[in-house]
Amino acid sequence: MTKILVVDDETAIATLLQYNLRQNGYDVTVATDGLSAYQKAKEQQFDAILLDLMLPEMDGMTVLKQLRQDKITTPIILVTAKGDEFDRVLGLELGADDYITKPFSPREVVARLKAVLRRSQVSADVTDEMIITIQDLLINDGKKIVTKANKSLSLTPREYDLLLYFAQRIGRVIDRETILTAVWGYEYTGESRMVDMHISNLRDKIETNPKSPKILKTVRGFGYTMTN
Repeated sequence: MTKILVVDDETAIATLLQYNLRQNGYDVTVATDGLSAYQKAKEQQFDAILLDLMLPEMDGMTVLKQLRQDKITTPIILVTAKGDEFDRVLGLELGADDYITKPFSPREVVARLKAVLRRSQVSADVTDEMIITIQDLLINDGKKIVTKANKSLSLTPREYDLLLYFAQRIGRVIDRETILTAVWGYEYTGESRMVDMHISNLRDKIETNPKSPKILKTVRGFGYTMTN
């Protein structure tokens, strides 16, 4: 059963999420503060985390940052009452896979969760490994492993999807809206800044010198392209 960690200090919201997710067949664990959420995410294997930002003990942004620093790549959806773009942008830069703003409908949360899980889960019937090499990068899509100069890279599920999307389209110049729709989904149309943020994060990991990229390049006025 797919395991979800719900982190929210508001009992009513945590209970609502827990009920609706269980109704959809998920195994749900609840944490009501940031510190216990961090400990649970470190000690147990979850398929996704719904993480509120405003939490006692340790705020959600710190939990996210610590988990990513600990190389835990579990998909994380930020759940927040804040409408401030800064929080959303910072969360995505720190490695969140998605965000949803309160008030929300349970159906929206389930839909976002399913989308994140689809992107991160490896199909059980994969038998053939697809391996792509790009300069000193090696992408093993069967095992969802990326190495650079024989050293393993820790990518979030979204960063991996973005890398694979470009790797399968070497040499093509792709505009931001096309990337957004293909990797994030149609519901994100118009939020092209998310593409720039994730590409910047991806470059930090795959480029020898992110300020002068040789793999994932910007084409001024058009978008991005990957070269081999």
